[in-house]
Formats: sequence, structure tokens, C-alpha cells
Amino acid sequence: MSNLFGLIVSGRLVQTNFEQVGETQFLTTVTEADNINHVVVFLTGSQPFPDGLGGSVYFSWPDPNKPPTWHLLGNITNEKPSAIFKISGLKKNMDNNTQSNFSFGQQTISHLAQIGISVEPMSQIAGQVANPSTEASTLNSYVEFSQAMCENLYNYASSFAQSPNQITPNPSEQYLPLSTLSKWYENFSRRLQQNPNFWKK
Repeated sequence: MSNLFGLIVSGRLVQTNFEQVGETQFLTTVTEADNINHVVVFLTGSQPFPDGLGGSVYFSWPDPNKPPTWHLLGNITNEKPSAIFKISGLKKNMDNNTQSNFSFGQQTISHLAQIGISVEPMSQIAGQVANPSTEASTLNSYVEFSQAMCENLYNYASSFAQSPNQITPNPSEQYLPLSTLSKWYENFSRRLQQNPNFWKK
């Protein structure tokens, strides 16, 4: 079952060398983990999980002084055969409340980061809560947030709109035509559709 899993680190060859360390536990090492932001864990397609089972995915930073401390990244299943996990937010000395009490095999000291997969019942996987810092950001989430933020700003500002004859002049206030905000919103939305990363320039 060990060739069931694969690991992708950007710029490196695909790893499928998960070693079975228990009846339902599999491990692989990750070299130079300090230089990695995200990992992709996936089913290779050689065979599916047995019915009713999935894989909980864990990550551990190396610590030369003690056995690994495991952080739950999330899971993979037959219905979700791959997942991207952010590991750059996990550090060796994180608070205990972000670490799981899980262990793999003999828990020997490792000088390399490790990824572990534990094959478990789906009912058990469904109740797990992954470390919130491991969820990978996606371009779609940035686009959705930007659009929602712009719509919120436009709706809020336009709720104060008044016609010129309704405005009570106030020398300490400056006024902005609503058409200026509308034009900005249209331009921003158009540029976001053309290139979601335009704001990084």
C-alpha cells in the first residue's frame, strides 16, 4: 500500500517513497524543509483507499533533541485524492495547542522533516480539525476577497449618496462624485479579471 501515496515539492521530483511504519501508517522524509512553502500530497492512482477509509496527513519539523511532534495538515480521500498544504507557517517551536498528540511508529529522532499519512475510518477523519495555518491560499480566494471588498466599499459609500440640492455645504468636508467611485470599481474589476495579480506590480 506504500506506493499508494505521492508527494510534490515545487522544483523537485515527485516522491513516492513512503515507508510503511505501522499497519496503517506511512512516512516519507522531506529534505531542506526550511525552503519549502507548500507541499502537495496525493493518491498515485495505483489503487484507491479501501471503502470507508481515508488518509490523515501530518507534518513534523526535524528536532535533533526529541521525537517528532506532528501537526495535522488535513486529509486525502478517494473523493479528494490530492491536497495542497501550506507548511511555511509551521515552525519547530509552535505552541502545544497547534500540535497533535499523534505518533508514527517508533517515534525515533529525525534530522529531516517528515510527512506521515495515517489510514483511518472516514468517520474519524471527518471529526478532525487541521492546523489553521496549513490551509493553502488559492488565487480564487484572493479574487473572491477582492471582489467582495470592492462591492462592500461601493455599497457602503453609495448608501450616503445625495443629490447636489440635498447637500448642506460644509467648508471642512470634501465631496466625491459617486460616478468616480463607480468608474474606479469598474476599472478595478476589469483589471482583476484580466490579471488577478495586477495589484502586486
